[in-house]
Amino acid sequence: MYTIQFCEIKTKKMRKIILLAVILTVGTSLFAQNKWIADKAHAKIGFTGTHMTISEVDGSFKKFDASFSSSKPDFTDAVFEVTVDVNSIGTDNEMRDSYLKGDRYFDVAKYPELSFKSKSISKVGDNIYKLTGNLTAHGVTKSVTFNMVVTGVGKDSKTQKSIVGLKITGTINRNDFGVGHVPAAMVGEDIEIRAVGEFDQQ
Repeated sequence: MYTIQFCEIKTKKMRKIILLAVILTVGTSLFAQNKWIADKAHAKIGFTGTHMTISEVDGSFKKFDASFSSSKPDFTDAVFEVTVDVNSIGTDNEMRDSYLKGDRYFDVAKYPELSFKSKSISKVGDNIYKLTGNLTAHGVTKSVTFNMVVTGVGKDSKTQKSIVGLKITGTINRNDFGVGHVPAAMVGEDIEIRAVGEFDQQ
């Protein structure tokens, strides 16, 4: 009789252990952080500045890494990290690019990298968000807020992994970061930022 009771007690304990393990496993899967990495073949980080107050000049950074992690399907807890190789700047003009890399502007010899790490994200409409984080450029870190739009979600036709399209836009003041020791009449102080791309779930 004692043997039977002992087996029953042991069985109950095992059931509790198994149940607890199942709960922990399900909980972990529900709140797991998903990693998303930019597909660089379908991504671009660009900017637009004003020249002599009368025309616009577009440029982009050819080398960068961008990713975010999120455990929620609506991305309201997403955390973004972006690093940019400033030396990869391009405006379709070699002389201008050389100036931008020099010590009067980005000074890539001292500050070769530009980075952004988000601090918060809030949903303000259907697929529309406000993304706030620390932008570091030219050795200066400032809090900035960008507009973000989820442009689409789907599946990769080859890997069948989830993909999402994002568009991030905003305006920063170059003087806040000490970029460009030239008057605003020559180069506008406000620089428009536009980043678009697909992100693949890992």
